[in-house]
Amino acid sequence: MTTAVTEPFGPLDPFVHPALFYRDEQEYLDVTVPFVRDGLAAGEPVAVAVPGKNLALIRDALGDAAGAVKLMDMQEAGRNPGRIIPGVLRAFADAQPSGRRVRIIGEPIWAGRSATEYPACVQHEALINAAFQGRTATILCPYDVEQLPEHVLADAHATHPTVIPSGSREEQDSDAYAPWAVVDRYNEPLPPVPDALTFPFDSDSLPPARHVAVGEAARLGLTGVKLDDLALATAELTTNSVVHGGGSGVLRMWTEDGYVVCEVRDEGRLSDVLAGRRPVPRDQRGGRGILLVNLIADLVRVHRSDGGTTVRCWFAR
Repeated sequence: MTTAVTEPFGPLDPFVHPALFYRDEQEYLDVTVPFVRDGLAAGEPVAVAVPGKNLALIRDALGDAAGAVKLMDMQEAGRNPGRIIPGVLRAFADAQPSGRRVRIIGEPIWAGRSATEYPACVQHEALINAAFQGRTATILCPYDVEQLPEHVLADAHATHPTVIPSGSREEQDSDAYAPWAVVDRYNEPLPPVPDALTFPFDSDSLPPARHVAVGEAARLGLTGVKLDDLALATAELTTNSVVHGGGSGVLRMWTEDGYVVCEVRDEGRLSDVLAGRRPVPRDQRGGRGILLVNLIADLVRVHRSDGGTTVRCWFAR
């Protein structure tokens, strides 16, 4: 069964999450622009969060209608993939009247993404399905088939329940849909880095751990707001380890490809795969540590296992 994308998706399930495969600018615009215009015609709040070049294409094609759309450069708003659900998608959807369908174009994976970033990117795409389960929303995710590797395109079929093939405007079921398998597959170990500064800590040494982190980050070239952000992230992660991760942990720091990297390992088991990727209700006490880290770091990778949890954060120098 197929549904024309240029129609408002016919009778919609509560949450709709298709991947769009495109080869050139025209194929991109042939689907994204009608998608936006259909939403506006139906009175739906519409947001577009895509890389800057594609954002300009859609904005120019929409003309005056672009003023009614929330436009965001994903290369900035979604630099850290862990930030996209709470800081971009849910931030927009949750701001709308309850029960009203929202329509979003989100393009979190582009050719400039690094191999280090990619596991967090593909896990993000898989976890959208859980974060929006039961929500009245449609999120269209474009993929450039000319620029992205085959394994990325294969993963897109696994993280999206429906797909729109290149050259088509019709949505069809994905035969490979398996988002939880993707989450598990990219739960990759984060091996220790040789020669990294290493500082074991417990409840009695939290202040010294933070002092060590800030001093080492400054020595490695981090300054200003980025240094403040790393200090905050370190405070949140080390405190989480003491409170929820067995009472102690290990802090490590080093430089990598222009970033200062901060890592905290502990023996706690982080069973909630959406931890740090969903907004926290205002009246909830706690539960904001990894969310805050996602909102301020340039990249966050998490490895969960029965033996413990590792959270690794990157901050651009």
